[in-house]
Amino acid sequence: MKASYVAVMVSVGLLCACELHAQTAATGAGPAYPTKPVHMFTSEAGGGNDMLARTIAQGLTGAMGQAVVIENRVVIQSIEAVAKAPPDGHTLLLAANTLWILPYMQATITWDVQRDFVPITLAVITPNVLVVHPSLPVKTVKDLITLAKARPGVLNYSAGAAGASQHFAAELFKAMARVDIVRISYKGGGPATNALLSGEVQLAFGNASAVMPHVKSGRVRGLAVTGAQTSALAPGLPTVASSGLPGYESVTLPGIFAPAKTSPAIINRLNQEIVLVLKREDVRERLLRAGAEAVGTTQEQFSAAIKSDMSTVGKLIKEANIRAE
Repeated sequence: MKASYVAVMVSVGLLCACELHAQTAATGAGPAYPTKPVHMFTSEAGGGNDMLARTIAQGLTGAMGQAVVIENRVVIQSIEAVAKAPPDGHTLLLAANTLWILPYMQATITWDVQRDFVPITLAVITPNVLVVHPSLPVKTVKDLITLAKARPGVLNYSAGAAGASQHFAAELFKAMARVDIVRISYKGGGPATNALLSGEVQLAFGNASAVMPHVKSGRVRGLAVTGAQTSALAPGLPTVASSGLPGYESVTLPGIFAPAKTSPAIINRLNQEIVLVLKREDVRERLLRAGAEAVGTTQEQFSAAIKSDMSTVGKLIKEANIRAE
């Protein structure tokens, strides 16, 4: 996704809570919706998307007058279930970049994000943090690029599964900086972080909540955040774009979707109520502690963000020949 768009998306375009309450009554969804519990599908229990879904569901339950029930499935199963669900607003999906990335990486995927889903709102943004082992003689992104160019194929970075945010952040960095750093694959973000701590690898693009405690303790050195803007998740760190690689941005974009052909009135109602939840200070603080920055956007802004990210990752997947593992 282009940095200029995300900067605008985060800083403008959000309506105040009083305006949203006034508009909710005028959406046309009327008292006929919802008429039964709303089921929100997401990935397995215990992960970041599960926590986000439960936080939103808790806030929506009172506002919507019906319970919002979380359905945890393997991510592909959740996506397929919502794609096939009736477009009546009673089945929703909370998913992130995987929704539009997997079709590029796996030939057996049958859904299309633009054909089978309607975006409702971007819920949060989760940037990664570029970190290096303290033994590496670099203190800035420019230093790292210079060193990587001097030692092509020597520096290693740790990452979990192919297509995970840490993997894409590193591959985009490689492509834009024109450096040769080597991916060392681990079974998940935890082992990938441990590999950096032990010195098995020299750098990583880690989840902020996982690596920032180690930055603060001095076990790793933080260089920059991967988002378009500086982040409260990584205080004091610049962006990659501003510190050596202009135009760089790589973030995870978890948001809420409904099945295609869901009525605009229902989409508008859901958008307004979800944004209200995300604007609550207690919710914003809870999400920040969990490693995510609450956003809440219009449907149009979220759709534009998805299209921009699809353009970036589609090209990257093709050029780097990234495939699902």
